[in-house]
Amino acid sequence: MKTTGCFFEYTLLMALDHLRSDNFFMGEAIKEARKAFDADEVPVGAVVVCEGRIIARAHNLTERLNDVTAHAEMQAITAAANHLGGKYLDQCALYVSLEPCPMCAGALRWAQLGKLFYATDDEKRGYTLVTPSLLHPKTIVNRGIAADEAAVLLVNFFQQKRKK
Repeated sequence: MKTTGCFFEYTLLMALDHLRSDNFFMGEAIKEARKAFDADEVPVGAVVVCEGRIIARAHNLTERLNDVTAHAEMQAITAAANHLGGKYLDQCALYVSLEPCPMCAGALRWAQLGKLFYATDDEKRGYTLVTPSLLHPKTIVNRGIAADEAAVLLVNFFQQKRKK
């Protein structure tokens, strides 16, 4: 009986560690989103995590690069693939502050991303509006971590844009 209690406590602690690390990594993605905000880019940030370590960081660069494909996710995919020396991210997790668009979801499918965590839904341009099956069938999706913080950043950005 004592062993079962220890196992339960260990399992609970492991779950709490995962939750803490998910919150930490999403916090890092939101830091990237703040960099985009400060650079007058749509505030979306992303980090790629492999084996518990951040291997890539990115934020939107569409204005700076004058490139409609320079989304945070696309930048992060490229940086992670370069870091790993291969194009597949099946052992990786992407933490992004906003639901990926269909273009990014398609790229994540080709990269065979292992896990996707996104903070807030994109009610106008998110991939789930087109079809949730855009991602690789084995990709695990989790949404809503730090959703309020990510949403406030986006709302503030677009409110400032409307004032100009």
